[in-house]
Amino acid sequence: MTLTVLAQMDLEHLPILLIIGFALFAGGLGARLFQRLRIPQVVGYIVIGLLLGRSGAGIISDEAIENLRLFNFFALGVIGFMIGGELRLDVFRRYGKQFLLILLSEGLTAFVLVFLLVWPLAWMLTGNGALSLALGLVLGAIASATAPAATVDVLWEYKTRGPLTTAVFAIVALDDGLALVLYGVAGSVAKQLVGSVSDSLAVTLGWTAYELLGAIVLGALAGWLLNLLLRLARDHDKALTFILGALAVVIGLALKLKVDLILSAMALGMTLVNLAPRRSRETFQIVERFAPPIYVLFFVIVGARLSVGEMQFWMWALAGAYVVGRTGGKMLGAFLGARWGRASQTVRRYLGLCLFSQAGVAIGLAILAGTSFPPAIGNAVIMIVTATTFLVQIVGPPCVKLAVAKAGEVGLNITREDLIAGYKVADVMNTQPECFAENDTFEAIMLALSNTDAMTYPVVDEEKRLLGMITVQNLKVGLGSKGLGSLLVAYDLMEPVADTAHPTMPLREAITRMTEQDLDFLPVVEPASEGDANPAKLVGLLERRHIERRLTREVIRRQESAADREQSQLLRDAITKQRGGKK
Repeated sequence: MTLTVLAQMDLEHLPILLIIGFALFAGGLGARLFQRLRIPQVVGYIVIGLLLGRSGAGIISDEAIENLRLFNFFALGVIGFMIGGELRLDVFRRYGKQFLLILLSEGLTAFVLVFLLVWPLAWMLTGNGALSLALGLVLGAIASATAPAATVDVLWEYKTRGPLTTAVFAIVALDDGLALVLYGVAGSVAKQLVGSVSDSLAVTLGWTAYELLGAIVLGALAGWLLNLLLRLARDHDKALTFILGALAVVIGLALKLKVDLILSAMALGMTLVNLAPRRSRETFQIVERFAPPIYVLFFVIVGARLSVGEMQFWMWALAGAYVVGRTGGKMLGAFLGARWGRASQTVRRYLGLCLFSQAGVAIGLAILAGTSFPPAIGNAVIMIVTATTFLVQIVGPPCVKLAVAKAGEVGLNITREDLIAGYKVADVMNTQPECFAENDTFEAIMLALSNTDAMTYPVVDEEKRLLGMITVQNLKVGLGSKGLGSLLVAYDLMEPVADTAHPTMPLREAITRMTEQDLDFLPVVEPASEGDANPAKLVGLLERRHIERRLTREVIRRQESAADREQSQLLRDAITKQRGGKK
């Protein structure tokens, strides 16, 4: 009956809210499945989108995709804003020349290799020299773009930090700007070759400069105003309202003024993080908390949009050349640029693997080419870029994961909340707490207290079964009992156990229990066997103070590890420059 109803349902006209809800649930489940397979979650989102969209069941129709365009713009704005928060001026002062060399090298090398492969192959397949040359120029320019969204989603998922992560954030933030410049030049030349009506090269470059510089100015002004507003906002609700308002205004103005949307949002985030480094940290944390559903829906829609079923053979051949040229160009160019810029070995070896993903700007430029060039070129560009986007969006994220894992940067940007989510009680509990027997005297207990800083003491029997707990508050009873102190034993001072934990319990659940019951500790016991009425055996003690110390030490250790990597790179750079000076 249910299958019959589904079969008769008009999938083309499902309510948009139903589509959004279904996409969120399906995307989340797909991400969980792929994470269990140790594949980045963004791949799961895209695959679910493929299954629900044009290439699959058609639940997310073309009409729904078109209706969700405004949401896509907002999602790109959020992603750009978060990337901008990673771009600190002190990092650019330190690595600016290095980043510029890498950017130009990987972008131009991808452009040249794609052009050199596509041009002669297209000539062989079509027999039209001018059309082939124009096609090579346009695809070469588009090849220089890198999708920041899928790349940085992997970095955020695996909490990476270090020289490679820093370089990736900088390069993907700047790559699309380079692609726009290259497309402006190459597109103008290509239009001249095919005789398409076009503006002069100077006019084209002028519009490209306006699109880039206008985006930077717009984002910077909005960031300055948002910083003033956030000084007045004292609570999260007001701060979130101002942040969302600023993002919406920047995105709307970018669309109205026809400047680059992602770059505008990046400039907003970059301005904010550099004007108020400490205060803005909380701002980005607020955005990070509500952003996950936005990322899920965005990448599901990306997958739903992909369709490669109508391509002809010669387009597939050019798509293969495009992928080979772009992949080789990104890897070779990143390696050469990092070498010329004297970057660390991890950046030289692995940066190229982080630059495969391609989506937003590349598809946007392909659509622009489809409207600006004759159908023979425009349709080919759209189909080729769409097909290759399908491939690199699936392959790109696992390559980023491989690169950061090989570089040893996974988990170095982890927070206290991340540790809590991943730890069990056994990871942080005190396995050798100070215990008292039930007949230990008050004097013996007070003597033992002088040798420990604990605030809580379990009372156990001979087999170490838990009988009760003594706290510092309980000991005040003995101190206030004149003449009775020598008569009191541990059994008189202990209080009943309010709750317990077991070693395999998630740490988050244990902390939640302590918070709900206003407890400062939880005894950790072995899980009792069914039907056993005896007290549970004590195996450890969980105290709030001990948990906070352990989490703080671990966060600091990982941050110091990341800082050591950066300092090591600076030291190597200094030694290399010194040797170069001697030569």
